[in-house]
Formats: sequence, C-alpha cells, structure tokens
Amino acid sequence: MNTADWTTEIKPRTSLLDVDFKELWRYKDLCLLFVKRNIITQYKQTILGPLWFLIQPLMTTVMYMVVFGGIAKISTDGMPQPLFYMAGICFWSYFSDCLTKTSNTFVDNAGIFGKVYFPRLVVPLANVISNLVRFGIQFSLFFVIYLYYLLFTDAPIYTNLYALLVPVLVMMLALTALGFGILFSSMTTKYRDLQILLSFLVGLWQYATPVIYPLSTITNPTLKLIMQLNPITGIVEFFKYGMLGTGCHEWWMLGYSFGFMILLLFVGIIVFNKVQRSFMDTV
Repeated sequence: MNTADWTTEIKPRTSLLDVDFKELWRYKDLCLLFVKRNIITQYKQTILGPLWFLIQPLMTTVMYMVVFGGIAKISTDGMPQPLFYMAGICFWSYFSDCLTKTSNTFVDNAGIFGKVYFPRLVVPLANVISNLVRFGIQFSLFFVIYLYYLLFTDAPIYTNLYALLVPVLVMMLALTALGFGILFSSMTTKYRDLQILLSFLVGLWQYATPVIYPLSTITNPTLKLIMQLNPITGIVEFFKYGMLGTGCHEWWMLGYSFGFMILLLFVGIIVFNKVQRSFMDTV
C-alpha cells in the first residue's frame, strides 16, 4: 500500500515536551464523547440528577453560614455570608473536582488505553471541560444570589472592571488543576498511596485558600505570605474583588499564579509523556 493512503501515522515522540495540538484537534469528537460520558454517568442513577449541581453548593453554603459565620464568627469583609461563601465555593469546587478526577486518568482508563490509540491528553482535557458544565451551573446560582443582593438590598457590593478577568481566572484555574492532575495521575500508576494522599490534601488545601475567610483577616505577615504563595489564593481573591469589591488584588499574586501554572503544566506534560509510554506495565 502506498504511504499516501495512510490517514494516521503512529510514531514515537521525539521529545518529552512534545504535544501535538493538531492531533488533539483531530480527536475533538472523541473528547466531546468523553465529556458527554462524564456528565451523564455522574448522576445517571440518581433521583434528582443534575439538580445535585445546585443542591451541593447550597447545602455547603448553609453549613458554612452556620459553622463559620454563626458559631466561629469569622469575618466576611462586610459581605453577605451567602454571597461570600458561594463565591469561594464556586471556584474551589471546580478546581478540586478537576484535580481529583484528572489525577485518576491512567488508573480509571487503563482498559481503554490498552486497546486503542488516541492522544492520552484527551481524557484529562475532557475532565476539565465536563466540569465546566457544573461550574457554569454553580456560577449561575452565584450570579442569581449576586443580583438579588445588588438590586434588592443595601449590601456594600462594588463590582469593578476586574470582573472582566473572570474568564481568564477560570482558564487559569482549569489549567492549574490540569497540571496538578496529570502530574499526580502519572505518579499514581506506580504509587497508589498518592490517591489516598491527594484526597486528604485537597481537603486541607481548601482551608489554606481564602474560601471561608478573607485574606485580610490574616494579620501575621509570615502566615499571610505563605497563604499568598498558594497559587489558588490570587485567583480566588481577584474574583472576589472583581465581583464584590472586597479582597486582596495585588497584581504580583496573579502574576505568581500564572507563572506557577505555566511551570506546573511544563513539568506535568513532561512527566505525563514519559509515563504514558510504559504505564501499562505498572498500572
């Protein structure tokens, strides 16, 4: 057969950082199928179905209002508690869901990977995209609450031009979760303990991120700097500042988060490409 008759050529990668974006685009239909699968299977055999996308953040917000707002009396910088907590929950839930699901890429899809070829990055990308649907629903809920307080109450909400950064902030959140996810997925093929460790770390990580408290409540300079070095802190704080007018909006924090994201993706892709060559021997 003439080589011109071939439509696909599978060959070894020449570089650990080699990402064929044209090939990923050719498999966009497969990516969309994975997205559809992720959305449907998550609540396929549940009574309330997609309503859980709304119920979960609402119940979490109520719990935060009772425990952290009512009992612990933690400040929300003068913002209404439902609005402040929903803003943090919306962003953190998207990040944590993307991270935990992407971190199981090799383990959960070993059967598919062992039978047919396609770019392995399609699966983690599909996880990030499918979670955007959930994020969109929860952000819509946040926006409804936001409009209520903005139009019908005297809450000190001061929306500003920083709100235009929201799409950029979501992209940074998605790519940071993707970077962490593919890095952990590469390591869990050999060290399954990391799956347990990650679920534990994600729970603790939330308390190191200004989700249930504003960064301004931290007065200790050293502790505040440590919190600012959390790559998610700058993203969450800029979102709150843009939409609510409260929060720390130092540009170096956002620049640090962006630089961290680039470096993390760089390292994650290198490790991911290296592991995908032989992961079937260890998974």
